[in-house]
Amino acid sequence: MKTLIKALLCPLMLLTLWPAASADDDWRSLHGDVQAGRLVSLGSVLDWLEQHYVGNVIEVELDRDDGRVYYEIEMVGPQGQVVEFEFDAATGELVGIEGVNINGMKR
Repeated sequence: MKTLIKALLCPLMLLTLWPAASADDDWRSLHGDVQAGRLVSLGSVLDWLEQHYVGNVIEVELDRDDGRVYYEIEMVGPQGQVVEFEFDAATGELVGIEGVNINGMKR
């Protein structure tokens, strides 16, 4: 069931990641990058998080910085802690974690 929910929500979440002014062009570009393998899918990043950390996703952003693309995902943990995970969208590698009591969220 979780996989079905992710499959339905991931495209919707990606639509909210870009400003409305050029949403159509940006969406097509992002979708094309994922389809061509230049970016990993948001679903695969969320699957990795679910396997390694306990919590609920509360926000997802896509950020471009110095020509690189990052997924920034905020989760709330079982003790109410909010932790932000940053992934390189090209490789899917976790490149940063910020928050309090991160170890309390590890599986």
